[in-house]
Order: sequence, then C-alpha cells, then structure tokens
Amino acid sequence: MEFKELKLKAEAELQKLLKSQREKMRDLRFKIANKQQKNVREIRVIKKEIAQILTIINGRKTGKIAKVAAIIEGKK
Repeated sequence: MEFKELKLKAEAELQKLLKSQREKMRDLRFKIANKQQKNVREIRVIKKEIAQILTIINGRKTGKIAKVAAIIEGKK
C-alpha cells in the first residue's frame, strides 16, 4: 500500500491495519522458520508498511505528519 493511501486513513483504520500487518509478520516468521516459505524478502515489504503506519500515527500525535510525508515522498 502506498504512503499516500495510508495518510488518508483514519486512526482506527491504521491501528487495525497495523495489527493485521503484525500478525502477518508473525505468521511469515513461523513459516520461514519451518521452511514453508521460500520468499523471505516478503518480510521487507511488511516491515516497511509497519514502519510507514507507525510514522503516520506518531506524526499525527506530534503534529508533524506533513513534514514527515514531504521527507518520505522526497526520497522517491
């Protein structure tokens, strides 16, 4: 999911998405440990989404979300 799309979501939706991504990460780690999952790079994508969600949540708390979004979008 794009960072722009995440910015438009409400706080409750972000919390719900964060919870689901963390569960997905946990399941993926177990699959990798049991050698059921061969694509280990999928963890990177999930970690990135978790980081983006946490950035938005923390940015809203501190009121710096516009500044953070400009920095992240400037990197792309």
